[in-house]
Amino acid sequence: MKIWLITGTSRGLGLEIARQALAAGDAVVATARNPERVAAALEGHGPRLLALPLDVTDEHQAQHVAAAAVDRFGRIDVLVNNAGRGLFGAVEETTPEEARAVFDTNVFAVLLVTRAVLPVMRRRRAGHLLAISSMGGFSAGARFGAYAASKFALEALHEAMHEELTPFGIKVTIVEPGVLATGFATAGSGQVAHPIDDYASTLPTYGGEEDDDPAVDPAAAAAAIRTVTELADPPLRLPIGRDAIARMRAKLAHVAADLDAAGGS
Repeated sequence: MKIWLITGTSRGLGLEIARQALAAGDAVVATARNPERVAAALEGHGPRLLALPLDVTDEHQAQHVAAAAVDRFGRIDVLVNNAGRGLFGAVEETTPEEARAVFDTNVFAVLLVTRAVLPVMRRRRAGHLLAISSMGGFSAGARFGAYAASKFALEALHEAMHEELTPFGIKVTIVEPGVLATGFATAGSGQVAHPIDDYASTLPTYGGEEDDDPAVDPAAAAAAIRTVTELADPPLRLPIGRDAIARMRAKLAHVAADLDAAGGS
């Protein structure tokens, strides 16, 4: 039985990961600003579920959640940093205050929670960190500059931890979904920067779809995430969805072309 600690479990992907982990017989520490809502959504799992309040930007709460998890279950095997915040708009349309708010949740909060959990994993010389990033964490695009920047930073932290934590037996995986059918990626589910008229005529309106690919079912995404925790040698990156894979391949091709051009100069 694995012991999971998952942030942002009140809805969407986080809730589905918790649901599938419990269905597999694992124990879950499910955190959210409203733990009662989480407990109601996941009722019926008895002592294998511990729903706790967590504002991921609050260091004291993060430390309390890690301690409570150990008190109940004795260890933490898997940490899923799922809680996140969206921001949609051109870079010029984005205020510094809006960008800071996104970084507070998508980067600094992950750092707080991870630092609260890592001592538990290091003592056991075992564990698995999973960061829920985005295809935008690998390849930025119009209207997603600040959001993508926060996910780039998230990925940089986990690339470094992959090297730092391997000697302690701790695994690291960056999950990079494309568009998920959770409502998160629509403009109504994230903060929208203040529009500038010039961009309205030059940038497409984002409506939550990527090309012609359907949004990924969060249940399928959660299943892929649970599967990767079963691997003895999990990948550093786990792209999910055809749109994510296509976008990442396109960036790699672009970078390869730039390298070829630089090598010939």
